[in-house]
Amino acid sequence: MNIEYVREKLKEIEILGIIEGDDEAAHSREDDLYIEVLTYIADGVPAEIASSLAKEALKARKLDFCRWCA
Repeated sequence: MNIEYVREKLKEIEILGIIEGDDEAAHSREDDLYIEVLTYIADGVPAEIASSLAKEALKARKLDFCRWCA
């Protein structure tokens, strides 16, 4: 995993939530991205890489689509 991979996932989330208007799918992919990044970090990567990946993944929170929790 690298920053470009996370950016690609962010773009997919943006397309789903903002362009296509599928908030539910975008929210699901956002959750999937967080889990994927956290799992990768938990497997052991240098701190600076972990920090960079986490910061990049958290940009998903700034994407403007509706999020629901049941």
